[in-house]
Formats: sequence, structure tokens, C-alpha cells
Amino acid sequence: MKVSQIFVGITVVLSGANAFLGHGPRAPMNTKLYGTTKSPPPIPFPKSISYGEESRKYRRTVYSHDDWVKHRAPDRFIRNTLSILTSGIYQNIGGEILVVTVISAFIVFWNALCGSYTDLDGVQHPGLLHDTVLPALSLPMAPFTLLSSALGLLLVFRTNSGYQRWDEARKNWGMNINHTRDLVRMGTAWYDDSGVSPERRKEDLKALSLATWAFVRCMKRHLSPEKEDEEDFRKELYEKLPPGQAEAIIKAAHRPNRALFDLSVAIENLPMHWLRKNQINTAVTIFEDNLGSSERLLTSPVPLFYSRHTARFLFFWLALLPFALYEPFQDTWNHFGLIPATAVTSLFLFGIEELANQMEEPFTILPMQTFCDKIYNWCNEIVSFQPGDNGMQVYKEEKTETLPLESIGSSKPSEEKKHIVPVFDEIESAKENKVYTLRTTSAVPITISKIVENSEGHENSDHVSGHDASGKKSGLFSKLFKKY
Repeated sequence: MKVSQIFVGITVVLSGANAFLGHGPRAPMNTKLYGTTKSPPPIPFPKSISYGEESRKYRRTVYSHDDWVKHRAPDRFIRNTLSILTSGIYQNIGGEILVVTVISAFIVFWNALCGSYTDLDGVQHPGLLHDTVLPALSLPMAPFTLLSSALGLLLVFRTNSGYQRWDEARKNWGMNINHTRDLVRMGTAWYDDSGVSPERRKEDLKALSLATWAFVRCMKRHLSPEKEDEEDFRKELYEKLPPGQAEAIIKAAHRPNRALFDLSVAIENLPMHWLRKNQINTAVTIFEDNLGSSERLLTSPVPLFYSRHTARFLFFWLALLPFALYEPFQDTWNHFGLIPATAVTSLFLFGIEELANQMEEPFTILPMQTFCDKIYNWCNEIVSFQPGDNGMQVYKEEKTETLPLESIGSSKPSEEKKHIVPVFDEIESAKENKVYTLRTTSAVPITISKIVENSEGHENSDHVSGHDASGKKSGLFSKLFKKY
């Protein structure tokens, strides 16, 4: 049997199957994914959405200790084998398996007609078309042996790339979980409630917690199908956020960006040192990085020419494999063992490619809603903590006692001078003009316009006079800084 004749036969079979499924040529039409195209993607048969696609929502598992015990139980092989018929992965590739199995059955039937067959008594007879020009169909095994290593490499890379994408998406959400807790913990622990009422503290920290949760919930919606999550997303926001904040997020063109802005505002409203605010804002930057990484995974698949070539290679390799396996199964009755062997082989090899395809877009199989719910509960719990509410001793920083500048230069001893501490974070000097600009913790720049020199002609950092930004003489400084 010539190879060209086999390819012609395969083409006829595929053309007939294509016509049966309704995938014939169509008029040009516009689709969101492909734009204007002469041959848009075929509609899955017989359902508009395959079982595998529908089953993705049931793969969003979060393991507990009991789940791990079941996962590594000794009966896992039997349990997993018995669930083959209910597996979403295998049901999703049922069409491909059926085509390959039909090809192998056709070869067995064809060769029984054109070659010979064995009856139930074990007696061999010539086929009905044995004396015609129609040949028996077979191929040598050598081409499949040579190509099997190349096919294996393609499948390995395809699977690894799919798993890497899933792993990166899971790590992004792991970073979100870690840094939401970290952000709210720092905001709660560093909150300076001096002169702030308990009600104001509670209100500020609640706004911080809700803004943190709002970002991860917006990110979840941003990465999920609209028809699956939009209604629940709006409902949750209106239930948990103030109406104005919820409305602003829902109307935003890019909702996670709006949620990040609200979170930055909530951080800025916290009464604390600006250095601590900067530390908290590093978590916001990490959120932005995780969002960008996830958007890249969602919008950029593995190069389509690679996945398409792998799928074509695998299909034709499996579709032609029955021709090469016909002779090796001559010890079975009428080569009948070829049919189940081909079906099982195609099941597992198509299954490998399907696994990679399912992992390539990871967000609809990640339990993102569970992550968001846990973040909401954890953040609300953290902001309810109070320093010392468990009996632990809390040491608050002593308040700095300030003295007029004139009293600092006095030669009279003063017990108060023992408690004078530096209050400046940064000194910027212009030594040529003997002008010093000091930036205080309250972010009010003070200019020291005169450096008093002592009797020895040296600059004395203990004798200073200053003016604030408004020109008013300031007497708020203690021993300020050492000479550069």
C-alpha cells in the first residue's frame, strides 16, 4: 500500500467528518479573537461549551491536611483508574480519540476484506475482495520510531511551559496574599494614635482593610470571564465598600488601577512617619507587578505556531499509527487487538497535550475567589488588633522636649538639656553661603540663616538661630547636628 494512497484515504475520512460536524467553508465573518476571517474557529460539537471548559470551575481546589491524606492514599491508583470515564480531561478529547479508534477499526475491517480473515473456528479464509486490485493497508514501523523522540520533546516542552505559566500565576496570588497581610499589619502596628480618637483609628484602619481587599477582588474580576464573575463582583463591592468607592471602581476603565489608587490614598491618610508610609507603599508596588505579570499570562499564550504544530504532529502520528501496528497484532484474532491498543495510546498521548492546554490559561482553574475571601477575613481581623490588647508591654517613644534656641546657647546648666534629642531626618547644606536647610519629621523645611561662631573662631553647632519657611523666627530646636 503506497503512503500517498493512505494520505488520500485519511483526507477523505477527515473531510467527511468535517462535513458531518458542520465545519465546512463559510462566508467571511468577524470575531473578537480572530477579526475578519474566512474560516473562523469551528463551533464545538455537540455543546456550545465543552465539558472540559465547564469543568474548570470545579478544579479550583485548596488543599487541607485531610485532602493531602487522601491524595497520597495507597488506593489512589485504583481510585484514579476507575474515574477515567468521568474525567473532564478525557471527555474533552473524546472526539480525537474516537477518530483514531475509527481509523484503526476501519483498517481491521478493510484488511479483512482485501486480505484474509480468521473465522471463529480459527480457520483462515481469503477476504471477499482478495482477488481485486484493492490492497491491504499497512506501513512500516521505522518512521514512527524515528519520530517518536521528536514528538516526545514537543510534548515535554508543551507541558512544561503550561505548568510554568500555572506556577507563575499561583506565585503571583501567593505574593498578593503575603503582602496584603503584611501591608495591613504594618498599617495597624505603626498607626500613631496620639491625639486621634478611637473612632477615627477604627475608621482609618477599616478603610485600609477594605481598600486592600478591593484591589485583589478587582484583580480576580480582571482575570476572570465576564459572564462568570461580573454580577457577583458588583454585588460584593456594593455590600462591602462605601457606595461612592464601589461606584468609582465599577465605572473605571481599568478597575485594578482604580483600586490601587484608593489603597494609596488610604495609606496616605494614616497618621505615621513618612518613612513608614514608604515602607508600606512597597507592597502596593508589588501588587502592581503581580497584576502586570498576570495580565501578560492572560493575554500572551504560548506562541500559537508552536501549539498548532504540536497538535498537528500528534494527531497525524496517532492517526497513521494503526497502519504500522497492524502487523504486530497479527497474533490477535483478525488483528482485533489493534483497536483497543490504539484507543488507549491516543487517550494518554492526547491527554498529555490536553493537560498542557488546560494549564496554559491558569486563572480559571485557580481558586481566586477563595483567596479573596481569605484576604478579606484576615485583613479585617488584623485591623482589629490593638497594641497591648494581649497584656504585652508596649513601650512608646518619648516625646522630644524642645527649647528656645537662645536657651540652648546659654552657659547656665539645665537639667532639661539632658533630654534634648535630634529631631531632624535630613540636612542639606550650602556651605559657601553658610545656609543650612533642615527637613523635619513634620516635613516643614527650616533654614538656619546664621551660624554663631564661638570665641575661638570655629562654628559651634550648639548656637544656632533659625527661621521657618514663612520667615517667622523659630525656637523649636535642640542640639541639632554635628559639624559636617
